Amino acid sequence: MELANTALAHNAGSAAPGSVQSSAQMLVLKKAIDMQGQGALELLASVPAQPALASSGHLGTRLNAYA
Repeated sequence: MELANTALAHNAGSAAPGSVQSSAQMLVLKKAIDMQGQGALELLASVPAQPALASSGHLGTRLNAYA
């Protein structure tokens, strides 16, 4: 978690419950978490697929080792 998100979480908990400030801080915190989650999903989607294990031959049928 980034330092900015930690500060957001701290500030969101310090406002009086039910106040407009508290609601706004929670909304900003939720949006920041959603954006961070979306970025993580995009990063995971960009990772190339791992090559398949060989199905025949003498090499690569038991251990998936590649450089």
